[in-house]
Amino acid sequence: MKKLFTTIQNIWKIDELRNRIIYTFALLAVFRVGSFIVLPGVIPSVLEKNHGNSNDLLGLINAFTGGAFNNAAIFALGIMPYITASIIIQLLGFAVPYFQRLQQREGESGRKKLNQISRMLAVAVTLLQGGGYLTYLTSMGAVDHSLPQGIFWICNIIVLAAGTIFAMWLGERITEKGIGNGTSLIIMTGIIARLPSAFLFEFQSAVSGNKLFLFILEMAFLFVVIMATILVVQGVRRIPIQFAKRMVGRDATSVPASGDRDYIPVKVNAAGVMPIIFAQALMFLPATAAQFFAKGNSDISTNSVLRALNDYTSLPYNIIYFLLVVVFTYVYTALLVNPSQYSEYLKRQNAFIPGVKPGDSTSEYIDAVTTRITLPGSIFLGLIAIMPAFAKAFGINSAFAMFFGGTSLLIFVGVILDTLQQIESYLLMSKYDGLVKSGRVEGRSGGLRDITTGA
Repeated sequence: MKKLFTTIQNIWKIDELRNRIIYTFALLAVFRVGSFIVLPGVIPSVLEKNHGNSNDLLGLINAFTGGAFNNAAIFALGIMPYITASIIIQLLGFAVPYFQRLQQREGESGRKKLNQISRMLAVAVTLLQGGGYLTYLTSMGAVDHSLPQGIFWICNIIVLAAGTIFAMWLGERITEKGIGNGTSLIIMTGIIARLPSAFLFEFQSAVSGNKLFLFILEMAFLFVVIMATILVVQGVRRIPIQFAKRMVGRDATSVPASGDRDYIPVKVNAAGVMPIIFAQALMFLPATAAQFFAKGNSDISTNSVLRALNDYTSLPYNIIYFLLVVVFTYVYTALLVNPSQYSEYLKRQNAFIPGVKPGDSTSEYIDAVTTRITLPGSIFLGLIAIMPAFAKAFGINSAFAMFFGGTSLLIFVGVILDTLQQIESYLLMSKYDGLVKSGRVEGRSGGLRDITTGA
């Protein structure tokens, strides 16, 4: 505990780091305030009575926006359109040569072009999603009928687009002048905003039901899950490489210098959170389609299959969800990890893997290693995805159970690691002790790219 306070004091002694932390918290506070400012023409009292199921697609969006979606706030869409645009651009990079060239060959100028394209696409996505969101509010009867519909739609689509653009600007300012990746921190802030109320409700339930011992066990289990998630997020398989020997001197006494050794870090969970996001979106499709195309009494409440696929605690849901996560982990890892590129890079650097021939043999070796380590990574990711169902089965309330796994836990852990890595860099540069006594905090450099691509 003494070392913790000493580390906090050291952090506060570094002027630049202190200013960056204060600046970050100030901008995050601005985002949270905007999550409670209701759109003009919307009736808040109607929204309070018609909150949707927290386990469906709309509930997921509401979780990522910190409740702004259900509040019909100016940040109702949050940063999600930008994340959607980034995912689209990343996927295009696997299929379209132009985007491949921007991502891999044009360096900093290519990244700037991709960022600009992502911003413009985010605006288009915001306008599209904003129209759907206003339709959703109208269907709930939460719109003031005395207000002309044309004015309501035009004004609020502009407000929603401006809110998303402002949220993007906040994220960029945090990344530039704050600490950590701004976009990732905004998403994490929305997710963690639900934690205090969920924790307090769980604690009050334990006290009223004389289940304090079970509550302590819950906290211990949550701690174990978080530690296991950190290990897998940081876990890498190091493939040793060696650079070719070179001759030192030009005369007969020249001797070969020993080749330098290094390694290729292949992540156990290279796909990050993306397989869970894709699998979750796919699981939402049957229920969403049923709501749009329902006829008569053919809705979720009366159809046992749809009801099971919309219930995250049901056995069919969890089996299908687990298998989808495993499959998407392999698919996304295959897209991200290109053994041929590794082989070509080693050839250009005059390096090789000891005991493996350069060229196709190197590609096959890296592919085999990646396939082997992806299996435990995909299984763990599948277990993390369905962990909230196990938590709910043991009597934990739904809001708190969501923090035992899924996208919430992975994003939370990944962003915290990335931010701590930057703080530790400042401490070490200022000749202070790091955050841990031994080793280094290994975060995920890239922030937004980590959440959207898992890299």
